[in-house]
Amino acid sequence: MLSAAIPHHAPKVVAVTALGVAVLTASSYLSMPMYPVPVTMQTLAVILMGLVLGPRAGAAIVIGWLSLAAMGAPVLAGGKTGLIAFTGPTAGYLLSFPATAFLAGYLPKGNNVMAHLARLGGALGLHGLILLAGWAWLSRAIGADAALMAGVVPFLVGAVLKSGLAAALFAAWKNVGNTGQPT
Repeated sequence: MLSAAIPHHAPKVVAVTALGVAVLTASSYLSMPMYPVPVTMQTLAVILMGLVLGPRAGAAIVIGWLSLAAMGAPVLAGGKTGLIAFTGPTAGYLLSFPATAFLAGYLPKGNNVMAHLARLGGALGLHGLILLAGWAWLSRAIGADAALMAGVVPFLVGAVLKSGLAAALFAAWKNVGNTGQPT
């Protein structure tokens, strides 16, 4: 009677978790090397995790993905693994990701102009949170001004573009009905 002990929704949870980790990993490998912090699609994926899955599930998947990295799985940009990823120049960004996914889960889910604009504004704010955390961590190593020029300014245009993309992808996802046809 082992099947009686396994909740009927467990396979769905496992599948969603695996898909979430795969999306986050793929977003890491979609990168452009820069020093000291690469440009990736991670922030877009982190925000989408919270938007699509909600605050708790989104943050849990991000934490699981980061835990895999800490245990040595090559899931981060450039294949970085282990605890070194959480002490190097990208640590501030990475450590902000669970809170970002959690907060993204509270962005508006509506399908009207105001909800779309609020989602865009929220995604911009969440990118700001990520950049602030990254700047604060990087500042400890290279100084505040250098961290601003190397860890924030080069990412501003991308943050705006990825925020718009997150809002648009979520709106498109919400417009697909149960039949898979746009509504």
